Amino acid sequence: MDSEQIQELRAARKLLTEWTYDLGTIERGYNNRTLYINISENTVQSKPVTDEMKEKFIGGKGFGLYHLWKGVKSTTKWNDPENEIIIATGPIGGNTQYPGSGKSIVVAISPMTDIVIDSNVGGYFGPYLKFSGWDALEIQGKAAEDVIIFIDGNKGIVRIEEAPLEAIDSHILAEQLTTMYADDEEDKRNISVVSTGKAAEHTRIGMLNFSFYDVRRKTPRVKQAGRGGIGTIFRDKRIKALVVKFKGTTGDLNHPVKKALLNKAGLRLHNEMDKFDLQQNRMRQVGTANIIEVMDQYDLLPTHNYKYGSHPDAKKIYSNVFRDNYITQGMADGCWLGCSMACSKAADNFELLTGPYKGQKVTVDGPEYENAAGLGANLGCFDPQYVLEANFYCDTYGIDIISFSTMIAFVMECFEHGILNAEITGGLELKFGNHHVVLELLHQMGRGEGFGLIAGQGTHRMKKYFIEHYGADAAFVNDIGMEQKGLEYSEYQSKESLAQQGGFGFTNKGPQHDEAWLIFMDMVNNQIPTFEDKAEALHYFPMFRTWFGLMGLCKLPWNDVSPASNKNYPPAEAAKVPEHVENYCWIYEGITGNPLTPELLVLQSERVYNFQRIFNIRMGKGLRKNDAVPYRAVGPVTEEEYLSRQERYDTQMKDIIGIDPVGKSTDEKIAIVRKYRLEQYEKLMDAVYKRRGWNSNGVPTIEHLKKIGMDLPELLEIVTPLQ
Repeated sequence: MDSEQIQELRAARKLLTEWTYDLGTIERGYNNRTLYINISENTVQSKPVTDEMKEKFIGGKGFGLYHLWKGVKSTTKWNDPENEIIIATGPIGGNTQYPGSGKSIVVAISPMTDIVIDSNVGGYFGPYLKFSGWDALEIQGKAAEDVIIFIDGNKGIVRIEEAPLEAIDSHILAEQLTTMYADDEEDKRNISVVSTGKAAEHTRIGMLNFSFYDVRRKTPRVKQAGRGGIGTIFRDKRIKALVVKFKGTTGDLNHPVKKALLNKAGLRLHNEMDKFDLQQNRMRQVGTANIIEVMDQYDLLPTHNYKYGSHPDAKKIYSNVFRDNYITQGMADGCWLGCSMACSKAADNFELLTGPYKGQKVTVDGPEYENAAGLGANLGCFDPQYVLEANFYCDTYGIDIISFSTMIAFVMECFEHGILNAEITGGLELKFGNHHVVLELLHQMGRGEGFGLIAGQGTHRMKKYFIEHYGADAAFVNDIGMEQKGLEYSEYQSKESLAQQGGFGFTNKGPQHDEAWLIFMDMVNNQIPTFEDKAEALHYFPMFRTWFGLMGLCKLPWNDVSPASNKNYPPAEAAKVPEHVENYCWIYEGITGNPLTPELLVLQSERVYNFQRIFNIRMGKGLRKNDAVPYRAVGPVTEEEYLSRQERYDTQMKDIIGIDPVGKSTDEKIAIVRKYRLEQYEKLMDAVYKRRGWNSNGVPTIEHLKKIGMDLPELLEIVTPLQ
């Protein structure tokens, strides 16, 4: 952008509020205050972070849940002014010594689920917010016109400004605002922008982009807080962007108490990255896309709306295709400073073939595994050019790629079963493999028109709509609509892993893999054969993974590279990567000064996890009935599904269920398998609830809350009638 364009944007601004604050100093990883902004009233204030908050809620996701609990009522809807968007990092967040320490967590009441959603994200905003003096940013209210909130972390200024002329779509807006707020080219690295895009105004699946300035490419790039429709809330509140500016990032801004421990952990992991990444997961080459071929080969790659787990054409979107033809190699692609995993890959100079930016060359973030698996295999579209184009438009339009992919897969199956037709879809032949109509539907969401408005409501609401308006069979669409609690499934086939069925079904926010990914432990390696083993895994791993969101950490450095010592542990223990757990104990103690054991680490998470469960109960969900899953996540729904894996299912029927399949029709066999698998799921639910300290209805018991130190009066008020 040239200076004349910047001046035009600035001239149209209207200052609504300017508020100044003392910069303060971070101590032991905390600023000990939260920045609260009400955009209905254009007021700004500082809220204290108490010792109880730090003890019970730690930071990050915990602080987000705490503030949201205080800010909303049990009747609050996603588009009510009192709904909040809270962004927080944690006490470890922002350090530059340990890879993956730049994460933030965004928390709100979701337009998809009507309960709490939390979504983790990289980029520079969280660390810069922290270095600007704040442990969390809490936004409430609704603006009358589009606003931008600007935080200058060096001068101690917060401004709310009307911003009528800036773009909405993220790739343009991030560039405009980075240029506008930077003093010069060098200063652009000190700017981070949170934005969404046009589709967030028209759908429930809007997401947020968090920018970081790539000094090598000389352009802002974005990472996504994707799940649950928080971008939709952002635009409903008439927020155009959040901008933070901070100059002076160094490795000791958290003022660690024992810096040597922090350095010790960081050096150990950096060395492992150098030695093992290429032979283990190739994160520096292809990022998380490295597992596309692995999922396909193990029959775990969701294909045609999760009907199948592999496809002969999947090789066309294997990671080597993106590596050799699209992803720029040899770049230090971390989304936070000091991250030697460097997995934030990008395709540069990518020419767009469709849509409003047709003919332009852009930088595409990714593809991540979820993007390629969802946009590609799950829709039956095995064209890598299309995958990247759809990836780009989802990002700049502000669309959650996981929800988009899963709900369009549902739409395609409904089309192929005759529930939908071209008259209903406005001429779109929404069949598996037709990537041209996927892009058109995506552009419709960006424009706010056509069938895109219906699809953009998400799978949960489409199921009801198709039943009421098109006469769809309720049992069938509920079986194949891959959502739970209102949130679409992430891109893993769970039919042959009971533990992963629970890993999706027993989540607090809906079926997202960040709580538990147990497919290999359960299905491939058979490390957790009994219900008790599975229940233990479904206690430990969700609690352990919750900890990353409390601290401001990325989970990838935990187990996407493993130390040489890991082979010396028993398989089930090796899955925890004990040496890396030790690293986390070191860096927590190094920054806060407080010793941490693996057991205390889990306890920290357990407090927040149970709080979120009770929060869900407060909002009308969070009980056993809400942990039911669509049957396709469990077993074969249709005849073609069963026949595609007939030998497997027949063998299981004979050897495991104890019924001879000979002479039985396919429908009879489907019914036998279904009865058995649903019974297994219910038994797993009982075992997991017991291990987590919940009653048979999924409610945390009073005894368990006392045990973990969360017997707070406001929580007991909710759970006591349900004991």
